[in-house]
Amino acid sequence: MRIHRLTSDISVLSDPLPVPGIGFLAVNCFVLHAAEPVVVDTGLSLPDRGFLDALGSVVDPGDVRWIWLTHPDRDHTGGLFDLLRAAPRAKVVTTFLSVGIMTTERPLPLDRVHLLNPGQSFDVGDRMLTAFRPPLYDSPATMGFFDHASRACFSSDCFGAPLPSAELAESDEAGNVPADELRSAQLLWAAVDSPWVHMVDRQTYLATLRPLHAADPDVILSTHLPPAAGRTSQFLDTLAAAPAADAFVGPDQQALEKMLAEFEPVG
Repeated sequence: MRIHRLTSDISVLSDPLPVPGIGFLAVNCFVLHAAEPVVVDTGLSLPDRGFLDALGSVVDPGDVRWIWLTHPDRDHTGGLFDLLRAAPRAKVVTTFLSVGIMTTERPLPLDRVHLLNPGQSFDVGDRMLTAFRPPLYDSPATMGFFDHASRACFSSDCFGAPLPSAELAESDEAGNVPADELRSAQLLWAAVDSPWVHMVDRQTYLATLRPLHAADPDVILSTHLPPAAGRTSQFLDTLAAAPAADAFVGPDQQALEKMLAEFEPVG
């Protein structure tokens, strides 16, 4: 995992994931260095990712008080139970639905859970965090938040984009990607991760962007994009175009067989 300190308040732990035929997808976790430290998501559920070691380089796991689980997909929960063991005072902040989904594989201990709903605020000692449902999401359990002290928006999967290289996916700033390429990649990700966006009533959908316009965060922190400072208006314009963008159609069996044939050794 690549680690960088974005601000005095926020550390980013990035672990790019290759997605064949699409590109490289950032998989970010974050540490909010509040009076009561908050870890936001816990990385990929793949072996030997080293999440806890990486986390320990920026915060003592024993000091972690809150683990904000934006939703229970496997790319957000990889180090969750290791962290719960290493952080005996920590509780998982998430939704009722998220806890329910977790019970289908490995239940969260209910005495280690703090339930929150979008629209509610949460005190972490020196700042308030306000939960919200991002405009785009792939799980009904998704819940991001605004940090009113750092003016950061933690947006879960929303605003993500597959990028052409691992280096770009784990870079310090989304601005390293040319603006037109980034817009195309974000529209592709919207179609991949939130295919329902092509079927919604456009005006109803656009209304979900207004709270983000009003909040106007200084930085957007997506699980699947490098940090993006000063780009809220640009990113919301991209999201507004998502319902009319091309739908994603993945490879079929014929394409898979062709790809596999290319891997076969030549006699």
